[in-house]
Amino acid sequence: MSLRQNIKQLPFIKSHSLFRTFSSSSSHQDPYSVLKEDPIDICTSIWVKSFSSPSNFTFSNLTGFLSKPDLWALAYQRSCAHVTGKFPPRNALPSHALHSLFSLQTAVVHNRFKWNDKANQILRSPNDKPSTKLVSKRKLSAMMESDDPCFQDRVVQEMLLMVLEPIFEARFSRKSHAFRPGRNAHTVIRTIRSNFAGYLWFLRGDLSEILDDIDADVVMGCVEKVVRDKKVLNLIKNALRSPVRIREMGNYGEKSRNKKKRKSTKKKILNENEPKPDPYWLRTFFDFAPEEAAKIPTYGYCGILSPLLANVCLNELDQMMEEKIVDFFRPNKLDSIWKHSIDDRCHNPSWPEFVPSSGKEKTRKMEYIRYGGHFLIGVRGPREDAVQIRKEIIEFCERKFGIRLDNSKIDIEHITRGIQFLDHIICRRVIYPTLRYTGSGGKIVSEKGVGTLLSVTACLQQCIRQFRRLKFVKGDKDPEPLPCTPMLYSGQAHTNAQMNKFLETMADWYRYADNRKKVVGFCAYVIRSSLAKLYAARYRLKSRAKVYKIALRDLSRPLRENSNNSAPEYSDLLRMGLVDAIEGVQFSHMSLIPACDYTPFPRNWIPDHEQVLHEYIRLQDPKFFCELHRSIKRQGLSLPQDEISEIVWDYKTLGVRRYQSSGENELNNGLQKV
Repeated sequence: MSLRQNIKQLPFIKSHSLFRTFSSSSSHQDPYSVLKEDPIDICTSIWVKSFSSPSNFTFSNLTGFLSKPDLWALAYQRSCAHVTGKFPPRNALPSHALHSLFSLQTAVVHNRFKWNDKANQILRSPNDKPSTKLVSKRKLSAMMESDDPCFQDRVVQEMLLMVLEPIFEARFSRKSHAFRPGRNAHTVIRTIRSNFAGYLWFLRGDLSEILDDIDADVVMGCVEKVVRDKKVLNLIKNALRSPVRIREMGNYGEKSRNKKKRKSTKKKILNENEPKPDPYWLRTFFDFAPEEAAKIPTYGYCGILSPLLANVCLNELDQMMEEKIVDFFRPNKLDSIWKHSIDDRCHNPSWPEFVPSSGKEKTRKMEYIRYGGHFLIGVRGPREDAVQIRKEIIEFCERKFGIRLDNSKIDIEHITRGIQFLDHIICRRVIYPTLRYTGSGGKIVSEKGVGTLLSVTACLQQCIRQFRRLKFVKGDKDPEPLPCTPMLYSGQAHTNAQMNKFLETMADWYRYADNRKKVVGFCAYVIRSSLAKLYAARYRLKSRAKVYKIALRDLSRPLRENSNNSAPEYSDLLRMGLVDAIEGVQFSHMSLIPACDYTPFPRNWIPDHEQVLHEYIRLQDPKFFCELHRSIKRQGLSLPQDEISEIVWDYKTLGVRRYQSSGENELNNGLQKV
């Protein structure tokens, strides 16, 4: 299509003809009269239906959800929140935007929607200024060649995400934790601490090639196993197959360099509704993202739908590994753990990372977890088993995804060398603890044991490399802090507040690391020294020692230039409200740093929203509800205080082991009755 034809088909010319189907029937109708349902109730019904249906159930009719204007209004609100930084209320949406939104809905339902159609936009961004003049050739060519996605594409992506996410979430494996609600890198670290104790060999795999690019037929083949709606499949298929833009080489390199130079010197002025950029502390923390979490998939024009599609494809690997875990299991009664079945409970729920030592004969067992395009496999057995598992994974990826992996992409490492995953080091150490427990008759028995303790520590060297990359330090073995130059023109109160938020976020990121105090203390030292050097240069104090002498160790006292002695005192300005209060830099002493969080983590953990869904679905079953009602009538309700008093009395009279065995038998009998 030529440039002249593109100008003729501009949004203000063609968009009116596209929504005539809507405006002809509802030109005199208020668009708010169409919004009659609660979109949250509709989304909840999708989640409940997805989790209550069997795993082999297919969804063949999703067009009904695409035809609901209330869901489109919610998708528009979420898209506006992304673009403008504000979530607009439903009753404040402009009528012309709703008319355009319903025209977009009609185009999607009737297969007239095209991805990245910048020349024929039906729905405009709220930041775009309305124009009635023709667009010049230069602006049109710049708009067509820009990589910025269309706003209407974002709305359609939000709509598809609200419909497809609950459908696939009910079928995803519990072993995957990336790009999913309720799961994050912390759940991975806690799962490793509770489930990966006792494994000798570890396989650390990198499948990030799938996040970069994957064949559209492979993605569609995985999606079609669950979704059979042709309109939804066509939308995803067209979004995956994005055209390749070919540019003339010529003098393009020189032009791009000139443009980069201009952009670096030109200051951008934000529009009235344009969201502010992320603050400095948040951008700095995002730059600390580990290798496993730094890459986000982008497939064609799928946008925010790409992470979901990546999980749909990698779920095939998760299902294969779950079958391998069951087939690989070989129990051994001579071992101290997993003697009977793969579903044995944790040997010590309050101390799951401790594994008692055993003889040469060990139970063969395997564990698997995945975060994005990286996975970790623990093998309890000889190295030959790990080599065989690596070979099977390489063959599966080549057969299923069409990618060829070499041995360097899947490393095999022993636990004694330490395995780095999500910027944490997984290793073990031998300990000789004194185990105390209550025996029969209420006697306390003390025994000396020997075993291994799984240790999950933060990688200090990786933290230094990240600081060096962000130009906070120089050197490797003995890093020297550098001044924080990006905050040169900010006040002392604002600078300290920004760095405090960064340190709080770093302390939360290393929350489950054994050496949390050490690594957070190092981060606080780097930030505090960097700010001290910055203040020494700004206020002409020549050294960090003079800065600490005036502002104390936490930099909480105000600093000012020596030449400006006529300036009013800081206390007077603070009392008048002319300056902000200066917060001291946090974690200036080791005692102020919180310790590692060792809260026990269940082996078969699921997020809270999935637990609520399962309980809600169970209560919807009339048989379960009637049985629960009968048991309450028969046994009555008991107070928690009564149950606690019974537990304490049984511990004193019967002992721990007898009480646990009787409690487990009662629990199993109760489950069989239900």
